[in-house]
Amino acid sequence: MKSIRTERLRCRDALMIGTGMAAALGVAAPAAAQDAADGEVQYAQPAEAYDETEATRGNAIIVTATKREQTLQDVPVAVTVTDENTIERAEIRDLRDLTSVQPSLRVTQLQSSANTNFIIRGFGNGANNAGIEPSVGVFVDGVYRSRSAAQIGDLPDLQRIEVLHGPQSTLFGKNASAGVISIVTAEPQFTFGGQVEASYGNFDSKVAKALLTAPLTDNIAASIAGGINKRDGYIDDLGTGGRTNGRDRWFTRGQLLFEPSSLFKVRIIGDYSNIDEDCCGVVTLRRGPTAGIVDALGGNTTDPSDPFADVVYNNFASSNDIDNYGVSGHVEFGFGPFELTSITAYRGTNVLTNQDSDFTSADLLGRNSQDLKIRTFTQEFRATAELAESVDLLLGAFYFNEDIEQDAQLLYGTQFRPYANAIIQSQTGGALNVGGLEQTIGALTGRPGAFDGQFFANGQGLIEAYALQNDSISLFGQVDVYVTDRLTLTGGLNYTKDKKDFQTNVTSTDVFAGVDLVQVGSTAIYQQALSTTIGNALMLGRPASQAEIQAFAGGNPAAFQQINAGSQAFAQANAANPQVNPLLALQALQFSRPFLNVPNAVEPGETDADNLTYTLRAAYDVTDDLNVYVSYATGFKAPSVNLSRDSRPTPGDRAALQQAGLLQVNQTFGSRFADEEESEVYELGIKGDFGPAAFSFAAFKQTITGFQSNIFTGTGFFLGNAGKQEVVGFEFDGTVRPVEPLSLRMAVTYLDPEYKDFQQSAFGDISGTTPAGIPSISATWAADYVHELASGDAVILHGDYNYQSRTQIVEGLPGFNSQGIDAALAAARPFTRQVDELAASITYAMQSGLELTAWGRNLLDDRYLQSIFDSPVQQFGISGYPNQPRTYGVTARYKF
Repeated sequence: MKSIRTERLRCRDALMIGTGMAAALGVAAPAAAQDAADGEVQYAQPAEAYDETEATRGNAIIVTATKREQTLQDVPVAVTVTDENTIERAEIRDLRDLTSVQPSLRVTQLQSSANTNFIIRGFGNGANNAGIEPSVGVFVDGVYRSRSAAQIGDLPDLQRIEVLHGPQSTLFGKNASAGVISIVTAEPQFTFGGQVEASYGNFDSKVAKALLTAPLTDNIAASIAGGINKRDGYIDDLGTGGRTNGRDRWFTRGQLLFEPSSLFKVRIIGDYSNIDEDCCGVVTLRRGPTAGIVDALGGNTTDPSDPFADVVYNNFASSNDIDNYGVSGHVEFGFGPFELTSITAYRGTNVLTNQDSDFTSADLLGRNSQDLKIRTFTQEFRATAELAESVDLLLGAFYFNEDIEQDAQLLYGTQFRPYANAIIQSQTGGALNVGGLEQTIGALTGRPGAFDGQFFANGQGLIEAYALQNDSISLFGQVDVYVTDRLTLTGGLNYTKDKKDFQTNVTSTDVFAGVDLVQVGSTAIYQQALSTTIGNALMLGRPASQAEIQAFAGGNPAAFQQINAGSQAFAQANAANPQVNPLLALQALQFSRPFLNVPNAVEPGETDADNLTYTLRAAYDVTDDLNVYVSYATGFKAPSVNLSRDSRPTPGDRAALQQAGLLQVNQTFGSRFADEEESEVYELGIKGDFGPAAFSFAAFKQTITGFQSNIFTGTGFFLGNAGKQEVVGFEFDGTVRPVEPLSLRMAVTYLDPEYKDFQQSAFGDISGTTPAGIPSISATWAADYVHELASGDAVILHGDYNYQSRTQIVEGLPGFNSQGIDAALAAARPFTRQVDELAASITYAMQSGLELTAWGRNLLDDRYLQSIFDSPVQQFGISGYPNQPRTYGVTARYKF
């Protein structure tokens, strides 16, 4: 009979790393420290605990990548593991820090503190567009996190973080088309113990965490934890006088474990965390033609020649107030060869943000706010069985229900009217100012005085409300057949059905954005042509006045009719010609154009998709120390919805909307939603564990059809499907112990990506090009040295170096589309990124359980741009997010 409480292997300090070339499955360090006799976590780790046995090194670490416990050596899946000791030694505080030890993973946090974008093998999306679930699924203790803030500080007593590469839809019921990040924490223990930790670092960084676990009865144990994470911003805001990109976070987490026997277990977890901080600093990379107007208004922008001066200019501080909370219940029951598992969870997220999105100290955009509420319920059932000692069977079902409500505002500030006034004067050669434009348009539309004082007023803009309801169910199963002692064949299926209903209620109060400049210009062209032609006919040497036109019409009706018809034809033919209609140059100032809401007679505001994914795999033990596998897997991600102000009808709906009379004034087109994406991967893997040395290697060809591309436009998102994106590559992860106190690791990922078909990108057809942001080579080299003293204490040295080869940051910039696709692509081409980050720590570990560590991250102070985008309301300006500078500090940690 299989026991529910499976004895895990002990957690080890040294991060192993080795030799190699290419890229691969995981290794990073062993899992959670446990006593070999009773299976309980031991919180005190005296120095002799660092004397690892062969069973707890390299690929012997226990993982649950296939939802059953196996060693890393035996699991035929591309998975990289980072254990608690590595997280502590490398001072990994956020999930984005994982990239320093996981070369196949890239993590970015940009527009706010609320969301994080995860990319595995070059595939991933999401980040701050609430209607888009990530292609990389994030699970914490088996619970799916549909949206994830970039923090793991609220997860005390981490055992390990497993990163699964490639499609994982067969066993994970929701959106795992590019991979999975599975975070595992320790259960409450039936022995009293705990840990406390305090850190202090530069930028006045203060981190404190505490965890206590204890038995309440013979069958019930509990744990309680809490912590804070505070830090001054590392960027000076010279506009507000404050600082940005700081930390102000706290959390609490409690667990209750009921285990009356080895066959039955119930685990209840509750957590709450809060983020309240100023984020995220944006710098100017290119000053557009209107930058001089910002200067004239007394505003400032950063110096494009020095983007890493760690200064920004805002006229008010950006705010991020985020609450994450949830409760989950885990039930496991075993009898005979069967095990039943149920995981029920409810999670909530509240996000209140506001940002000075013109990123200058001038008050151009006075508000870009969001009030977001996400409520998620998930239920998973699994049953596993061992049949006839040669077959393992897993069957499961996963239900997902989510409701999203989002209110937002994008409003002009107090200086936008004078800013627009200067642009109007420049564009019309001084012929018009904003007041004159109001009078002119009033006269041309037959509404004299109607627009006086109405254009670009403080507080005008978009008032937005979005709602999304999502229901999804997945049925999945996997069978492992042990054909011989060495050959295992695996087959898996997953059927997913996903339905989304979404609604928008967006109103534009931007008066100028509601003016049809083509039509108004046509009227002006007609009047000018008519008066000029009649003036010529009367030989006045000037355009005729209105009275003269009326007199001519009365006296020469036939000639007037001919001149009038010609003037109308000329106006209609040239209304959209910027060489003839000077008002078209002002369309760039129509930022908040009228919005066609969904649902409507043409757009139902719903998506409904289903898909069957599968996995086929053969694994063979060449020897007891060398395994190979070959696999083919498919993945699925349901359609995503564009919950942003850039949610506009698709061009394909233009004709139907026009026929239904639904087109708005100045109707723009873009993307309401992205259709489903489907992925597939061919993979060959080799794993070896030879005691002092272990390695994992995987070569793969991975393709996503309909990849959901989400391009940040500065204040919104362009969402669309790439026809086909492909990456060919390999991964290598090796560890070696040349001498007993020293562990070395080398992990390398090589990727060769290509857009095989992407005709409807934000810039036009970019088929055949290389996707941006994907380095061809990502690598980590690391070393750990453990020197045991005569007293039994130990000194532990750790270092890791993360390298990412130079890559272009984004494919193009949509703000340059008016100049053509070549201009949009060329504008982004100069901006590239290469990463060279070094981290190190030295720890003195005492037998008593006390550890003292001095640490540093990004010790080379390597600076680069994480992302770039079009500067909002500053045509042809470019802005970007710089990375974090060098950080360092000291940590005291006590485990008992």
